[in-house]
Amino acid sequence: MPIKNRMLLLLALPLLALLSLPLVGLLGRSSASEVWLALANPAVHDALVLSIITSAITVALCIVLGTPLAIWLSQGQHPWATMIVDLPTVLPPAVAGLALLSLFGRTGWFGSHGVLIAFTTTAVVIAQLFVAAPLYVRATVVALNAIDDDIGHAAQIDGADAWQVWRFITIPLAWPGIQAGIALALARALGEFGATALFAGSLPGRTRTLALAIYVAAETEPAAAIAMSVVLLFTAMALLFFMKNNTVVG
Repeated sequence: MPIKNRMLLLLALPLLALLSLPLVGLLGRSSASEVWLALANPAVHDALVLSIITSAITVALCIVLGTPLAIWLSQGQHPWATMIVDLPTVLPPAVAGLALLSLFGRTGWFGSHGVLIAFTTTAVVIAQLFVAAPLYVRATVVALNAIDDDIGHAAQIDGADAWQVWRFITIPLAWPGIQAGIALALARALGEFGATALFAGSLPGRTRTLALAIYVAAETEPAAAIAMSVVLLFTAMALLFFMKNNTVVG
C-alpha cells in the first residue's frame, strides 16, 4: 500500500470507528433468541406490523405522487421547487412535526374545518411521507438526468412516439435509480421517529411504530429495545445492500 494511502487510512480510522463500533456494540448485546423473544411480544408485534403497513403505504404514495414531480424537476431548472423538496431532509424532526401539526392539528387549517388527522394512523403515513418522499424524488431526478437525451431523440427519429420513448427507453434506463429511491424512502419511513412522535403520538396499536416502541422500551425494557433496534439495523443494512447492488445514487 502506498504511504499516501496509509496516511489517509490512519486519518480516516477515527471516524470509521465512530460510525461502526456503536453498531457492532449493539449487535453484540443481543442474540437471535432475544430478537425472536422481543418480536413475540404482542406490543412489539403490533408496532412492527404498523411500521410495515404504514411504510408500504408511504412508499406507494412516494411513487404515485413523487414520480410526476421528479419528471417535472428533471425537465427544467426549478430552484424554488428543488428547495421545497430538499428542505424536509434538513429540517430538525421537531420542526417537521410541529409544521405538520400547524396544518393538520386541531387548531390547524384541517382541524378547524373538522378534519381530525393528528394522532391517527393517517398522521403516521403523512409524517413518513413528509420525510421520505424527498429522498425518492431526488434519487429519481438524478436517475432521469443521467440519461443521454440523444438516445430518446434517436428513438423518435426511428418512429417512436413520446410514450414509447418513456416506456421502452427512459423508464428502463432510470429504473435502477428509481429502485434506489424506493429503498431510501422505505428505510427512512421505517426509521422515522421525531416528526411522528410530535404529530401522531405514540398510541399502542394506532401510531406507535417500531421506532417509537424502541424509545418507549429503552427506559423500561432495554433488552427489548436493543432487540428491536437490531431488527431495524438489519433492515437498513438489507436495503442499503440492495441499493448499492442496483445503482449508485449521487
